[in-house]
Amino acid sequence: MDFNVSEEMTVRLAMIREFMDREVIPLEGEMLHGDPVQLERAVAAAQVKVKQMGLWAPNHPVEFGGLGLSMVDHGLFAEAVGRSPLGMNVFGTQAPDAGNVEVLHQYGTPEQQDRWLRPLIDGEIRSCFSMTEPETAGSNPLLLETTAVTDGDDYVINGQKWFTSSADGAAFAIVMAVTDPDAPPHQRTSMIIVPTDTPGFELVRNVSVMGHAGSGHASHGEVSYQSCRVPKTNLLGPEGGGFVIAQDRLGPGRIHHCMRWLGIAERAFEMMCERANQRTIDPNGATLADRQVIQHWAAELDAEIRSARLLTLHAAWSIDQHGAKAARDEISAIKFTVANTMLKAVDTAIQVHGALGVTDDTVLAYWYRHERAARIYDGADEVHKTSLGRRILRRHST
Repeated sequence: MDFNVSEEMTVRLAMIREFMDREVIPLEGEMLHGDPVQLERAVAAAQVKVKQMGLWAPNHPVEFGGLGLSMVDHGLFAEAVGRSPLGMNVFGTQAPDAGNVEVLHQYGTPEQQDRWLRPLIDGEIRSCFSMTEPETAGSNPLLLETTAVTDGDDYVINGQKWFTSSADGAAFAIVMAVTDPDAPPHQRTSMIIVPTDTPGFELVRNVSVMGHAGSGHASHGEVSYQSCRVPKTNLLGPEGGGFVIAQDRLGPGRIHHCMRWLGIAERAFEMMCERANQRTIDPNGATLADRQVIQHWAAELDAEIRSARLLTLHAAWSIDQHGAKAARDEISAIKFTVANTMLKAVDTAIQVHGALGVTDDTVLAYWYRHERAARIYDGADEVHKTSLGRRILRRHST
């Protein structure tokens, strides 16, 4: 295994880190306390600077303006911009758009790519991914109830979705719906592009997450499809290919998530250490950093973050070398390992900050609210542990 970073990528990462510290992290005050419209303008201004630096949407295909990064390089990029909740958006690599770009690139027709992929990569429009339903288990897409029934040259879609992230303001959704209920389970569903101005597409609400409904890109929508009619030319890939496309979308996507979570963990750890060194706790000038329990927390977290980082880089390297299917054990392992490491780092940083940690005077409480779902979305911890454990035990059976 060789995790050496090329000289070109080293320079890019240095530019990204400097830009994050100088331009992006200072915008968090506006994100936490300011006007969403003003924040959107500030993010747009930062995006212009990123494009001028030649670092816009680096993970996307070269033929569509990206830098064609390897999975390892993409992971390192995600780690660098993950230090702020605004980083991915500023660099044009935010979810769910990044995953939708991968789907459109791999499965879209030339016409679909011209209409949706190019403006999506250029940042002219946003998208959403409409799979999860309130009444079915999100961990098992074979249970979906939303239907897309053929009517002449059209699909007519009916169903209820929620946690359709970033539906607020999106130009189109990629919806996963049952097109053939009588087919074998893994061939019942399909992926279909639905413009959000289509009659029958309704954004019911932005779902409140721990008291915050959010807006625009930073939201999770409940969407109703009521006799929503789209042409069959909006089908992505083959009919019945929805499950396979979803797996293709989620596998590499977990590298992006995990390395972004590591960016969060590393910054939370840095904030914890700074607070421990600065917080005086007695008249003699002793600080939190002088307490053995804090020293133990620092040692344990440092080791856990570095371990999780190496585990993730190994998974990225395995995808680069052998493909996502061959690396499924590594992908499952990092999903629950890194999510828990990140959440432990945030929680410990909050504890060291004391009462300040649960306020919105730092970014820690924001992460605590919005990143707790890391152990749920893209497969709950328990699902990944079960599937990984089953495969491990089978390999050791006699």
